[in-house]
Order: sequence, then C-alpha cells, then structure tokens
Amino acid sequence: MAEKIRVLIADDHALVRNGLMMFLDTCSDIEVVGQAANGHEAIEVCDTLKPDVVLMDLMMPELDGIAAARAILQSNPQIRIIALTSFKEDERIYTAVKAGIVGYLLKDCTPEELASAVRDVYAGKTTFPPEYMMAALRVAENRNSRQFQLSERERDVLLLIVRGFSNRQIAENLTLGESTIKFHVSNILSKLGVATRAEAVAMAIQNNLVE
Repeated sequence: MAEKIRVLIADDHALVRNGLMMFLDTCSDIEVVGQAANGHEAIEVCDTLKPDVVLMDLMMPELDGIAAARAILQSNPQIRIIALTSFKEDERIYTAVKAGIVGYLLKDCTPEELASAVRDVYAGKTTFPPEYMMAALRVAENRNSRQFQLSERERDVLLLIVRGFSNRQIAENLTLGESTIKFHVSNILSKLGVATRAEAVAMAIQNNLVE
C-alpha cells in the first residue's frame, strides 16, 4: 500500500480547519496529521510532525502565513506549502512566491481542486494558475523598474564605473564636468540602494544593468 500524503492545515478558523479535514479524510491517499490556528503553531507542528504538505491561510493572528512559510521552509525545506486564501492581489501572490510557497488556491476552490493541488505539490509540481504567475511577474517587473530606474546618462556612467574608470576618467570620456559625474554617481548609488562603487558594480553585473 502506498504511503499517504501527510497534510497539516493552518487556519485561524476552526470551522475552516474542520471542514478541510473532513473532506481530505475522504481521500484514500491523503491523511491530515495536524492543525494549527496561527503561524507560530504551524511552525511548531511542522518541526514536530514533518508533514509533506501544508495548507496555509495567509491571514492569521500572531504570525501571518507568509512569515510562517519562510520560517518553516528554513528549517524544513522539503515541506511543500500551498497558500489557501481569500485574497488574489498581485502583491500578495508575489510575496507568496518569494516566500517559497509552491501553490496558491482561493478558499472558494472545489474539493477536487484542493485534493489535486495537494497531490501535485507532493509530486514536485507547482499549482499557481498561469494568471497568478503573471501577476507575480508584473509585481517583480514593477519593483525592478522602480528600484533601477536609471536615466540613459546614468547607465553610461555606470558602465564606465564597471570598467574601473575614476570620476575624472568618466568625465573626460563623456566630455562632462567632474562635478556632474559626482552628481550622477551619487544618484546611481542611491537608486541601486548601495553605499560604494564596488557594491554598485556587483549590483550592475548581478542585474544585467549594463552590457
């Protein structure tokens, strides 16, 4: 007989937890091994029971589902976490993906969809509908464009910084005053969120900001 998929349900509403447990208990290949009413409990139960899959409500008291997911995966990276929530805002979906959550279901999903998602993530798949992945990508792109919104001149300066040019050499290369270059360098460091030229070079290379 094949081993059952061991599931933990984390939700602050007992009615929701019990309803999910009643349905999942009807699935011959799934076993609910524990429940948690908040993020702290979810972390403790995961450390003790080591479930295969966690159904995680994102909005819980004391510690929310995103923070709980991060902590669980740090200690138990083999656990697969599905967000089960009433919210589908782009930012929330993006945060879930960043936290390592591998599935995202709304609470009005059908029982069959829930069971299928549990089986899929247990098998190593992700269960983010395509439109949710697109939502996460939109947020990521917007964040990058906000964080690295360099002007064309600033990109020119950054390229020369990456090549190891001093401010004087950059000024000569671009036929600009050295004070102007200092101004551009200061703006670049601020926009990249770094304090030194060396950090700016690393950031530029890591994020393909220059050719």
